[in-house]
Amino acid sequence: MIRHLVHAALAAAFVIGASCVHAADKVPEPKLAQQPQGARTGLVLTTLDAQSALERSQSVIGQPVGDHVLLDRQERPTPLAKYRGKPLLVNFIYTACFQVCPTTTKNLQKAVQNTIAVLGTDRFNIVSIGFNQPFDSPQAMKAFATQYGIHLPNWEFLSPAPAIVDELTQNFGFSYIATTAGFDHLNQVTLVDAEGKIVRQIYGETFTAADLAEPLKAMITGAPIPAQTSTLGEIADRIRILCSVYDPVTGRYRTNYALYFEIAGFISFTFFMGWVGWSFMRKQRKDGIQSG
Repeated sequence: MIRHLVHAALAAAFVIGASCVHAADKVPEPKLAQQPQGARTGLVLTTLDAQSALERSQSVIGQPVGDHVLLDRQERPTPLAKYRGKPLLVNFIYTACFQVCPTTTKNLQKAVQNTIAVLGTDRFNIVSIGFNQPFDSPQAMKAFATQYGIHLPNWEFLSPAPAIVDELTQNFGFSYIATTAGFDHLNQVTLVDAEGKIVRQIYGETFTAADLAEPLKAMITGAPIPAQTSTLGEIADRIRILCSVYDPVTGRYRTNYALYFEIAGFISFTFFMGWVGWSFMRKQRKDGIQSG
């Protein structure tokens, strides 16, 4: 697959050939499930139905992100449309969470840092949104980011107004329900493309650099080259990104030099075939002149 991408990139200057899954117009409401908390206690905990939450999440793939305006950690209005032009990762948290959200955030932080080592901070953005309003205020989100040492320039923490939480979470297919222990919610990271369309959902409490970097690499190397960018420099940078491969042993990316040799061989072959064609045409013209 990578080889085909390399050849297509060099031959056609990274022309896109991607398509998105069409989603239903209306996001289904999340269903609930009853979880007994032991036969002797008689207690029953209301939780999300995992299957319906997953279906709800998947139903928004292919849909655009709405014109939502949230507040950043400095209480400045921040429209999500601000992030268009680059891929965007979006996840939902609540700051009072003492187990799942911190664990998810730490694992996501490690994966993002390893992804940045390959792509750089200027290639994509990430936002964490506090859905427990009005408690996940800009001040609470700022304290959460500080507590877990998140200071990356391309990672912002945002607070929506209580009035738009339902619309916002529905837009991203995110399900949650209040319980006696806090919130039961789907652990997902939503991948939004540069045009503001949802293209993938990534699930779980643990993430690896490959979970994030691989879809981002495909989007970055397949995107049209911006007019204001140096074409040769941009192509060289995209080839560098493309030639980085994930090492599951170290959990990091390394350079795959074999792909560089493939690219060099492809370029050499192209020049050779061009020289053969030029020599053949030159000989044909010369023979034509002599016979004339």
